[in-house]
Amino acid sequence: MRLALSRFDVLLVLFAFFASSASILTAQEDTGWIDMFDGKTLQGWKVNENPDSWKVEDGMLVCHGPRAHLFYVGDDKPFTNFHFKAEVKTTQGSNSGIYFHTRYQETGWPKYGYECQVNITHTDPKKTSGLYSVQDVFEPPAKDGEWYTQEIIVQGRRIQLKVNGKTLVDYTEPEGKQADSKDFERRLGQGTFALQAHDPDSLVYFRNLQVKRLP
Repeated sequence: MRLALSRFDVLLVLFAFFASSASILTAQEDTGWIDMFDGKTLQGWKVNENPDSWKVEDGMLVCHGPRAHLFYVGDDKPFTNFHFKAEVKTTQGSNSGIYFHTRYQETGWPKYGYECQVNITHTDPKKTSGLYSVQDVFEPPAKDGEWYTQEIIVQGRRIQLKVNGKTLVDYTEPEGKQADSKDFERRLGQGTFALQAHDPDSLVYFRNLQVKRLP
């Protein structure tokens, strides 16, 4: 016996179909994310020059002490195109940074790659989510003492830096860009990430660090 579907039944079927399709697409979009930090140890990370400047506390990476950079070494394959995100919380007068397309070095400020600035109220006028000394931000997009989500997206020569979903930097590196100086390359290539402990007076927190490789 054939059953006739009412208009209401048809609408229900269509709604269920589209809802299912949306769920599949969302699941596909969410795949590929790598958790960079286990919330308990520094496994997958390597700190240089002043190891005591970095510690793990209550599921957070905490920097407080003399200059030291914490390099991500949890994946041997260099990152080229990627979507990175992390939650960050600064304290009054603190400075830090997130480097990308960089590489491990024993001492000094990282020479390779770019730095996404982390600074709300430090005296440096270059503020959070600026592409340091390339396309700077001068108005802080967040507040000390409050978590914000920092995103870094690199595709080809395009770099996007976002805070809480708002784009602060959308920069396309010119073809054939040369190194800024003998001390800082500030250009794309490939590499890893590094978090910065800037100075003994700066206290900054990071958590929920994730990255997804992009084609």
